[in-house]
Amino acid sequence: MSENVPRAEKRRVKFLMTIVSDLNSFKSIDDAVPVIVRSNMFWRLLPSGMRKRWWLFRLFDRVARDWLIMRLRRGLLVIRMDGIGDMVIFRNSLDDYSEAFGVKISEITILGCNSWGSVAQQIFEGYRVVTIDEHKYARHLFYRIFVNLRVRRINPAVTICDAYFRRTLMADSLARVAGAPKTIMSLPYLNGDTRAEFTWYLSQCSEIIDTGPYPRHEIERHAAFTSLYLDRPPDVRPPALNWRNKEPYITEGKTYAVLNPGSNEHGRRWPLVQFVALATWLADKGLCVVFIGKSEEKVGGNLVSAVADGEKIIDLTGQTDLPETFDIMKHSKLVVSNDTGPAHVAIGLGVPTVVVVGGGHFGCFVPYPESARPKTARFVYEYMECYHCFWRCHKREDPSAPFPCVASVSSEKVRRACEELI
Repeated sequence: MSENVPRAEKRRVKFLMTIVSDLNSFKSIDDAVPVIVRSNMFWRLLPSGMRKRWWLFRLFDRVARDWLIMRLRRGLLVIRMDGIGDMVIFRNSLDDYSEAFGVKISEITILGCNSWGSVAQQIFEGYRVVTIDEHKYARHLFYRIFVNLRVRRINPAVTICDAYFRRTLMADSLARVAGAPKTIMSLPYLNGDTRAEFTWYLSQCSEIIDTGPYPRHEIERHAAFTSLYLDRPPDVRPPALNWRNKEPYITEGKTYAVLNPGSNEHGRRWPLVQFVALATWLADKGLCVVFIGKSEEKVGGNLVSAVADGEKIIDLTGQTDLPETFDIMKHSKLVVSNDTGPAHVAIGLGVPTVVVVGGGHFGCFVPYPESARPKTARFVYEYMECYHCFWRCHKREDPSAPFPCVASVSSEKVRRACEELI
């Protein structure tokens, strides 16, 4: 065992913590180990290195946490402040929680995000689901107070969050507000900016589980986390989503491919001109092509409009809700997407999927590890030495342009991947 806190960091934050863990001991996916986080009462009362907003929220979080609920604590609260792709990756491991923690599925509450709330009841059938606007929760005091009281009323016996990439003013705050006698958290990704706040929250958890060093894939992390409580080797498997069988009216009777050229981050978008050329190529092969995406992703839409004839190429960008988008992807012959939520959804639905991948945190979310990669998925990328930049690209001058690692993926590679699947 060895301390994992740099001396300089100890000097800057005197009462920081001690993490006991030897990351070099992680040799396989089977490894997940408990971590000890130590602090003292003085540092927890007056911690250093915290944001001003944290000091404002701290009082109201504490008031909600101390609210006396006059009924027995029961059940499990699972916190998932994730985008839709992260939710899909996590979904399989949730089915192990009932056995791992000795509770009925009906006693497990998923605290998730409004962004995927419209599909949650079917995706998490049998579980209780509560969704919130996680970004609003981290910024607006009155909404935070409302959510805190709602979360406190859940009154769980155990709270769990195994997300590696997370934010303290979202997931960790919610875990603390829930006030469960037992709180289990995974050790998150730490850097100089986040270390102090994570330390404060982690030092007050019941159990902290280190699921391995960066850049272990999230599917492997979830499997390692649950295996520690199941006392058996991790079950690493591809995402699988339970979804309705409703054929979309717009494509009824047609054999079609779906193209998703959008992404919340402009840099992860493969050039739209490449998607348009791919649409024409697929149409020439006899497939109808459907463009999907949110209305705010309709950048450069004139390029799509120029080729969308309503028959061979259909533009549904901004015209479908999330359940309808699921329906469209589920019944398609092929999905081609950037590295964003719909790519994981398509894979989870079992649809042949091609994903154009950049290098920001390569291997953490995409590509999938071989043990969890279905035969119907292809991940296309162009390796560069600057991979693992966490999307802080120093080679991009225009913030609305694709990252060089994304733009450099050739249309030939994408077409070859498509041909393998169709």
